[in-house]
Amino acid sequence: MNEAVSEPVLDPGVRVGERVYRALRHRIVMGELEPGERLSVPALARALGVSRSPVRDAVLQLVREGLAAETLNRGAIVASISRNDLVSLYEAREALEGMAARLATPNFTHELRRRLLTILTEHDEAVAGGDFDRHIEVDAAFHFQIRAAAGSPVIARMLDEIQGKVMIAMRSTSVSGGMDRAVQDHRRIFEAIAAGDPDASEAAARRHIARLTELLRTDG
Repeated sequence: MNEAVSEPVLDPGVRVGERVYRALRHRIVMGELEPGERLSVPALARALGVSRSPVRDAVLQLVREGLAAETLNRGAIVASISRNDLVSLYEAREALEGMAARLATPNFTHELRRRLLTILTEHDEAVAGGDFDRHIEVDAAFHFQIRAAAGSPVIARMLDEIQGKVMIAMRSTSVSGGMDRAVQDHRRIFEAIAAGDPDASEAAARRHIARLTELLRTDG
């Protein structure tokens, strides 16, 4: 269900480079490879059972996305996202998530309804159990479903890149918008989309991100 963060399926029909990229990206956004950790091409190639070339290409792609960074002496490392960077990401994300919700509204289907309600139920369970890591996962999955329904490859690509950096940062920042507040915000977005109101959908999505942006600005 959780397409945004689930372990990549190593489909033999997908080229090796793409499979390696997906695997490394997953490990980074899920915190298995932590900020500052070295992305050693030989070590990763051995761990993944592939040659060095696709690993090198995957690391370069992660650098281009901002999920990894080149250093002078250590090669590539997992990126660290600063508070200022995170604020800037959220400022851009507010507009993009709002537009994604607006575009997703006319594409609302019974299947999308089922998926979003399933995610909201899982989010309730994560909140009840105080499971912050699971909260991050299902939060990302909720937004993934909406931007997929929006049908805009450009918006989806931009938000995918932002989401990856946000997931890295949320594991290291002390700022929390409150897991229960996040679920409440998501329910408002869901209700607006389900009601077929594009204006309300965009407004609810923008308010959700703006609330978090303000917390990041003020809690420094």
